[in-house]
Amino acid sequence: MKQLLLASLVAGATWLGTAPVASADDNPWMVRGRVIGVLPDESGDLSVAGARLAGDVDISDQYVPELDITYFFTKNIAAELILGVTPHDVKATGVTVPGALDNATIDLGDVTLLPPTLTVQYHFVNDSQWKPYVGAGINATFFFDEDQGPVADGIDYDTSVGLALQAGVDYDLDGEPGGWAINADVKKIWINPDVTVDFTTALGATVDADVDINPLVVGLGLGYKF
Repeated sequence: MKQLLLASLVAGATWLGTAPVASADDNPWMVRGRVIGVLPDESGDLSVAGARLAGDVDISDQYVPELDITYFFTKNIAAELILGVTPHDVKATGVTVPGALDNATIDLGDVTLLPPTLTVQYHFVNDSQWKPYVGAGINATFFFDEDQGPVADGIDYDTSVGLALQAGVDYDLDGEPGGWAINADVKKIWINPDVTVDFTTALGATVDADVDINPLVVGLGLGYKF
């Protein structure tokens, strides 16, 4: 299933670059730069050898720059590809292992996320400078630069593929098609990696975690429509 969704993401990105334009007046390309807040709504199930442990996962908020490219197939329908990377600090909280840990907080170091997201959008056409839109699509999140922190011997994150929902608005600064616009955007992205943490030295065990990151992504930026 994950391979099929990832293939759909790649195919959609290719389609974004090759689809025909209805007319030259459609100004099909728009590029935005945003500052985004990535606010995880995290939770996690921890287990050792299939036995569930008491504990949860805490992932830090992060604020980073982001680039997105939008292609308008019509005045109403567009596709947007969102690109950016976000580093996060990760902790396991309330961890209890009988005879070893009791309600402990364990520093799991940090990890960087690359979460390219492709959405198909509906733009509401009106005579105002305010141009709202909604969208839905697919996200593939890749994890790299994993640092296991001071306690674990190693940590590994599987690639995650999930859905994304979006709502936003462009404010047209030029008052006519094309040109500069201020953008505000909100996305909900479902990210659910399987994580394996090697605690051989500290606990003599490997801990498996089914982690829901599911961030709310809030962005504000500037765009240009060609």
